[in-house]
Amino acid sequence: MSTPLTDAILAMDEQTALQLVKERLDAGEAPEAVLDDAKSAMTILGDKFACEEVFIPELIMGGEIMKGIADELKPRIKGEATGATRGTVVLGTVAGDIHDIGKDVVVMMLEVSGYDVTDLGIDVPVEKFVSAIDELRPQVVGLSGLLTLAFDSMKATIDGIAAAGKRDQVKVMIGGSPVDEQVCIYTGADGWGRDAAAALSLAAEWTGGAA
Repeated sequence: MSTPLTDAILAMDEQTALQLVKERLDAGEAPEAVLDDAKSAMTILGDKFACEEVFIPELIMGGEIMKGIADELKPRIKGEATGATRGTVVLGTVAGDIHDIGKDVVVMMLEVSGYDVTDLGIDVPVEKFVSAIDELRPQVVGLSGLLTLAFDSMKATIDGIAAAGKRDQVKVMIGGSPVDEQVCIYTGADGWGRDAAAALSLAAEWTGGAA
C-alpha cells in the first residue's frame, strides 16, 4: 500500500521523508505505524534491486534515509518500552566480504523494533561469531554477504558454530542479494532473506513476536 512516506523513500527524497515522519509522530501517531511504512518501502526497494530496477547507489541512499528515520523513531519507541527486549541478535558480514549496506539496514530495523543487537562488523572470522554466541547468548545469529564467495564463509561459520557445540542454541539466518533457498540449504542456515524486512520477519518468528 502506497503512502506519502513510502513514496518519498522510494523517490530517494530524504528531506520529505524525514519531515513526514516528524509530522506523523508530532500528530500522535504510533511510531510502530510509521515504522511499518518505512519497512514496506525497504521491501519494495529490495524487490526492485532483485529485479535490477534499482542498483547499489539506491540501496545506499535508502539505507541512509532509514537511518535518519530510525533516529526519529528510537527515542519514541524506547520511551514506550517496558525495559524488556524482544530478543538478542548478533550480526556480521562473513570473512572475505566487506560489504555492509544491507547489514547496516538490518541492524537499524531490528534495533528500532526492540531487539538488542550486536553488530560484529565486516570480514568477521568464525571464531568471533562463536565468541559472541558464548558471551551474549543470542537467540538469532545473522550472516551477511554480497559476494558469492561469501557462501563458503557462511557454511564455514555455521559449521564452526556446530563444532563449538553451540548450533542448537541459536537460529541462523543468512542474507544478501545473491542468497536464495539453495544457498540456505548449502550453508545449513535455518532461514534466509534478501532484505531487512525478511530478516525482521525471521527474527520475530524465532523469538515469538510479531514483525
